[in-house]
Amino acid sequence: MELYLDLVSPPCRSVYLLARALGIPFEFKLVELSAGQQYTEEFGQLSVVRKVPVMKDGSFVLTESTAILLYLVQKCSASVADHWFPADLQQRARVNEYLSWQHLNLRAHCSKVFLLKTLYPFVMGSEAPKEKMDVALEDMKQSLDLLEEKFLQDKPFIVSSEISLADLVALVEIVQPLGTGVDGFEGRPKLMAWRDRVKKELGENLFDQTHERLLDNKGLQQKMQSNSQLEKLKPILLQKFFR
Repeated sequence: MELYLDLVSPPCRSVYLLARALGIPFEFKLVELSAGQQYTEEFGQLSVVRKVPVMKDGSFVLTESTAILLYLVQKCSASVADHWFPADLQQRARVNEYLSWQHLNLRAHCSKVFLLKTLYPFVMGSEAPKEKMDVALEDMKQSLDLLEEKFLQDKPFIVSSEISLADLVALVEIVQPLGTGVDGFEGRPKLMAWRDRVKKELGENLFDQTHERLLDNKGLQQKMQSNSQLEKLKPILLQKFFR
């Protein structure tokens, strides 16, 4: 199995963390987003959507992180603990409910803060306007409120007393803005306690190592500024993210 990833991306980190935590063997194929490698002809032959993660299992190619996560736990179901994607109908529905909700909520809003802090200055040549940043931060706050009030409530984890795919997907997204110095956990003790439980279940060293490149924001910014290939892609990035 080959996994095409860039660990700056939250969906890539969720796939990587699950495969590593569960001991699923794979070959890591780096697709460096800050170098524009997703736009190369070679990668386009693998995936016309030009996004990571991508999984290649023999001749079977699969895109979309949640689809890959579900594929992995079901392919390896004999050795994967049930709590990751419970067999119980209603608990499984709760995992699916969170995975369906997060795309246009927590994921979208945390990613927007990150993009405004990192990609906007590179593409536009200036810091993001304060009004744009304020709206993005408020949207992220509202999504975090819903995560606590609707999904987590008073449970140790999102679905039950054990970790599931929902927790993994949620945590990597909340960590994303930390790469720009924006801490979504600040002032949220319940969320911080949940974060610590999830990290412990995944393996704290594994979790921290997986996030090293994201949290080196200065290094990431320098790499973007000095990359001639990415410079050529500014018109594409402008149209895709900031029109």
